[in-house]
Amino acid sequence: MTDRSDNGQHTATITSTITVGDQSSLMALLGRADENLRYIERRNPGVDLHVRGDTITLTGLNGALHTAERLVKELLALVESGESIDPDMIRRTENMLKSAPGERPVDVLSQNIVSKRGKAIRPKTLGQKHYVEAIDNNTIVFGIGPAGTGKTYLAMAKAVQALQAKEINRIILTRPAVEAGEKLGFLPGTLFEKIDPYLRPLYDALHDMIDPTSIPKLMEAGTIEVAPLAFMRGRTLNDSFIILDEAQNTTPEQMKMFLTRLGFGSKIVVTGDITQVDLPNNATSGLRVVRDILEGVEDVHFATLRAEDVVRHQLVSDIVNAYEKWDARIGDLKKGQRGNRGHRDHQ
Repeated sequence: MTDRSDNGQHTATITSTITVGDQSSLMALLGRADENLRYIERRNPGVDLHVRGDTITLTGLNGALHTAERLVKELLALVESGESIDPDMIRRTENMLKSAPGERPVDVLSQNIVSKRGKAIRPKTLGQKHYVEAIDNNTIVFGIGPAGTGKTYLAMAKAVQALQAKEINRIILTRPAVEAGEKLGFLPGTLFEKIDPYLRPLYDALHDMIDPTSIPKLMEAGTIEVAPLAFMRGRTLNDSFIILDEAQNTTPEQMKMFLTRLGFGSKIVVTGDITQVDLPNNATSGLRVVRDILEGVEDVHFATLRAEDVVRHQLVSDIVNAYEKWDARIGDLKKGQRGNRGHRDHQ
């Protein structure tokens, strides 16, 4: 229940109360030693929050108070859906309310994909939700964005979900084996030992979603295959969920080869970060040009994840934002230099 007292002026200080019927929900919202409550206040300057009994009282200016009030109500809805509330969850919820006022965070952040030992894997941002929906609705999806946005992890979760639902018969996970065009020969050890470090992130994600003791059996049976991109050549992959990770390190020819492996009953997800290309000799990235090539092709979707979709430490999102701003400044500077040269050429 919400009650307000208002002087009738837009800039007046007003008070709003939210009554929480369940004491355990209230405690979960407040956090240890009221750390969540204090964090909400820090994120909403000019709004004071006080708790007495089962009532949260908010005091502040009209617009700021309404923003904080909606945040608290959405956090309570998340608590009631079984979510744990901490400063990171508060920050993500607040960002979602700002960027998409028409969306309810509880509808995004409580959408389970797969669960293992009580731990649910689900989208944590609106961008991630749209990415997951695109995977549901398209045969080929490109997930493009910076590190920490869940591109590969969520694709892996959707693959495991499809396998458990018997929508596909196998999961195939692949990466360019090394940054410099899959040249494995100079590395020591057997072929498996050579490629293992490059594929290890895919194994790590699998271990989060499938009982580790069953993974060797699934791989032995061919239900799960983890292999370098070069191993895809010449194959047709039917009834499979196929993920190409680190796709920014493919050439256009490799990208074409991979996409044309698609068989009947299969789905492809391609993930990568076009700002992290490691190809030698300034070679063109297949991920950078594929959008122009496939523009207008039905059943192909390009999902772009951004700094606000980073779900690692808050500092990772700040770093990504800082680099994007720096890249934009450098790009503007280079354009200006080219423009000056063109002006001089015409003199």
